[in-house]
Amino acid sequence: MKKVLLTGASGFVGRQILRALSRFDVQVIPVLRSDKAPNFFNQDNISDVIYSPNIFKESETWWAEKCAGIHTLIHCAWYVEPGQYLESPKNIECLIGSLNIARGSVEAGVTRFVGIGTCFEYKLSEHVLSTDTPLDPKSPYAACKAALYMTLSKWLPKESVEFVWCRLFYLFGEGEDDRRLAPLIHDRLAKGEIVELEDGECIRDYLDVAIAGDLIAEAALGVREGAVNICSGVPITIREFALNIAKIYGRPDLLKFDAGKVKNFNPSRVVGKE
Repeated sequence: MKKVLLTGASGFVGRQILRALSRFDVQVIPVLRSDKAPNFFNQDNISDVIYSPNIFKESETWWAEKCAGIHTLIHCAWYVEPGQYLESPKNIECLIGSLNIARGSVEAGVTRFVGIGTCFEYKLSEHVLSTDTPLDPKSPYAACKAALYMTLSKWLPKESVEFVWCRLFYLFGEGEDDRRLAPLIHDRLAKGEIVELEDGECIRDYLDVAIAGDLIAEAALGVREGAVNICSGVPITIREFALNIAKIYGRPDLLKFDAGKVKNFNPSRVVGKE
């Protein structure tokens, strides 16, 4: 039976990957921070749990030891603090640490390495984003993700390691941080409060994180290599997305859009192609 090691297993996306892996005939080894309790790990196919205070500080040698006997490594962990992660210098730490993970996995003889990227790596435009779209990251977060992709895509195949890179688009759903868009709208509307939003005409590609977990698990345990877009391929405005939530509460009147209230990073259109 194949062994799969999963970093970031307690995170928003990682939990869904972990759940999705339960449908496959594999043994899963989640990697957790030392302060995380494994009380949500109730899957029969979890064979062990690895702990670390900070996986991005661990050495290549440490990873080589932990990856012994591993067939597929899914590296989902990264710094993603809402409102901070795009510009944070912690992205550099994640990049360096991720390279150590990759080097250790190669030393251990891992067969398949799966990384998690972002749609922000692409040159964003009015066109649909495919895996052939040129890269043009505009933030430290996207740049570090793109740098990791470029490095591993050129190096791992030469080491006879299969490489898959799953680029995430706009995810929402179970376990989402309260500071993100969908939970914020739900919380305010449930309290009968006004929800002030920025320009509602920007177009996005939203996907339920549970579906994303399924797609990543399938890509990880499949045969495809290279970049893969984890997206719906369906364009929807932020206004429409918010209104769909407001209909649940019957309070679309509480949504207030302000085109003048725009974040520094606010592309007009981000839509992917599977």
